[in-house]
Amino acid sequence: MANTYLTRTLGTPTNNKKWTFSAWIKKGYIGTNDSQIIFSAGGDGSNYASIMTNYNPGKLQFYSSTGGNQTGGSVRLNNVLRDVSGWYHIVISFDSTDSTAADRIKFYINGNRETSYDNAENPNQNVSSFINSAIEHQIGKDSYRSNQYAGWFNGSVSHLHFIDGTAYDASAFGETDTTTGEWKAKTSPSVTYGTNGFFILKDSNLVTDQSGRGNNFTVGGGTLTNLKDNPDNTFATLNPLTIGGTAATLGNVNNSIVGGANNAEWYTASTIAPSTGKWYVEIKNDFASGQAADLIVGFTTNLIDVKNEAFPGKEPHSLGLWSAGTDVGDIKIDNSVVSNQYTGDWGSANKILGMALDLDNKKVYFSIDGVWQSSANPSAGSGGYDFSSSLTPFEDNYFIAIGSYSNSLTINKCSVNFGNGLFGTTAITTNSGNGYAGAEGASKFNYTVPTGYSALSTKGLNE
Repeated sequence: MANTYLTRTLGTPTNNKKWTFSAWIKKGYIGTNDSQIIFSAGGDGSNYASIMTNYNPGKLQFYSSTGGNQTGGSVRLNNVLRDVSGWYHIVISFDSTDSTAADRIKFYINGNRETSYDNAENPNQNVSSFINSAIEHQIGKDSYRSNQYAGWFNGSVSHLHFIDGTAYDASAFGETDTTTGEWKAKTSPSVTYGTNGFFILKDSNLVTDQSGRGNNFTVGGGTLTNLKDNPDNTFATLNPLTIGGTAATLGNVNNSIVGGANNAEWYTASTIAPSTGKWYVEIKNDFASGQAADLIVGFTTNLIDVKNEAFPGKEPHSLGLWSAGTDVGDIKIDNSVVSNQYTGDWGSANKILGMALDLDNKKVYFSIDGVWQSSANPSAGSGGYDFSSSLTPFEDNYFIAIGSYSNSLTINKCSVNFGNGLFGTTAITTNSGNGYAGAEGASKFNYTVPTGYSALSTKGLNE
């Protein structure tokens, strides 16, 4: 949702001394300035309220200012939301009428009430709240500071509920799965929404209110994309913690990467790393026409190498297909060519490289724009490169890895589709816009997925 926000001006509330905010969020950024607005309301620098992650290092916080004073509360947890690979369910329950000061605002993360605070200035009793007042409210952006001092929310949001007039706990919106023991969303919770209440982003990018109250939001800026990734099925992304080399920037919920400068070298890996199974992923070269991308695609079994200058295939615990200079089409392990059978041109603009990784049989296959190279057929298990005897894994988990080895005055960039159905912000249009699903049935790829291969997602892992 980076640079994207939703907006609505609420009406006269049922009771703005009581409200509940519930949402599932997946962060796309952590860092030294991890200050991101999730939900906000207000009109000027002295009168506003927000739910946000607080800068350095990203602690969940509710902050309210009335005339520059924190009578509405300023409460920040000790917990740090630093996971970019999974979803958090957060609930903020506000009731300023409660006689117990510590109970006037309650925080829940993944079903658990959090009571360890970095800062706790509880709301005054019976104070009216700017959130749930008849003013503009925004999701993903500060509602009154145009310079974005507090920052857009960089990540994904799903199943967002707002309740006017009732302070619910997390059990109203989620429950423990009796089979897995994991916290999961109630897709149709039994709650009373009140006059200003709403339910949006229900497993889609739909901003039409699903609560029955008709309180629809609009997109105030940016592009709101519909991802397959949701609290019930988490997809792999590129991991910002594994970026090595010259500074590079991740975008589009960590599914795109752009080099930070000309001649920049960078490398990164996926957030999910299976040890067995069959997996499919697509990588698109996002270079402008006429430019050549020196991209390397493959996998690694050692994240320490990725952080310390490890292009896929440069170190002994990884494998990479190179498109750089005289190495075009070479598969490398330990910086040595082990196969040069892939002669197709995938380094030029807008080419889509497909990789099918068979960890059960230790084989890897590559396609260019849907055509499997060297007459390989991963569905039948024929062709491809057998790395069972040439690669010694550092550990049993295999991370998808990409890198850029630039030797020209260009800025390397690419997008990865782990099954979300987009390259950057461009939705897949093949097969009448439906794309092609992996064996888990919940993914969306540009080209037909080999038989038995899944997207790198939690449903794929559990298939």
